[in-house]
Amino acid sequence: MRPKVRETLGKIIERFESGDIPEAVAYSMFPIPDIPCSGWSLLNRTLVFLSGTMDARGIRQWNRENRYVKKGTKALYILVPYIKHVEDDLGENQSKLLGFGVSPVFRVEDTDGEPLEYENLEVPDLPLMDRARDWGISVKAIAGNYRYYGYYSSGRQEIALATSQECVFFHELAHAGHHIVKGNLRPGQDPLQEIVAELSASALALIVGKSIEDTTGNNFRYIERYATQLGMSVHTACLKVLADTEKVLNLILYNNLEELVLPDRMVA
Repeated sequence: MRPKVRETLGKIIERFESGDIPEAVAYSMFPIPDIPCSGWSLLNRTLVFLSGTMDARGIRQWNRENRYVKKGTKALYILVPYIKHVEDDLGENQSKLLGFGVSPVFRVEDTDGEPLEYENLEVPDLPLMDRARDWGISVKAIAGNYRYYGYYSSGRQEIALATSQECVFFHELAHAGHHIVKGNLRPGQDPLQEIVAELSASALALIVGKSIEDTTGNNFRYIERYATQLGMSVHTACLKVLADTEKVLNLILYNNLEELVLPDRMVA
């Protein structure tokens, strides 16, 4: 195995040991559309996410966008399959995998030049935005890809929004609050965590003045989907998470850390 391939795979194994891989895989499933790495393999998109970005490209790809890699920047490496096309005994073309190599790419954060289309997006002015900032969580706008409307990354301390809808922001803010309350969240879309976030979002929407007609229909269907996964009714599932939901809402509305029993590592 070539040294660079071994080094790249070694980094992935290290992240498995540290527990970072599940979150990285979850968010790598939703790449920004219409950029080169959105068509890469899940493994390479995961490598990009673990490098602290959602957009990485080769030098020529950046140059075509009138962007240039900053001097002194180190590349990250993605895995590239070596494929050989051969004829079988019947004369038909077959593709044969010979192995893997690596290709250097660079993060958008390590380039300068013309702005990209998705960089022109602005975060809307939403209620409770200051609460995220109080917790040291950045909020950014993203292009989205019609399969999701936002996410919260505990590793990056970041909320990303692909819509201006308050409920989506409240949902991700609730995930952040739940993370503070619990000290850690299960990676991916855990049904109970999703119900806490959506129940909290529904309550917050009503508190800030959204009408019930604007909020509860979609909230109910979202919760129902995860309740079904748990083999529960919506009512039972909501009752099961009510204690955590109350803590999350108290934290968001009053930012009162003192009344919560938090894990030691979450207390400043």
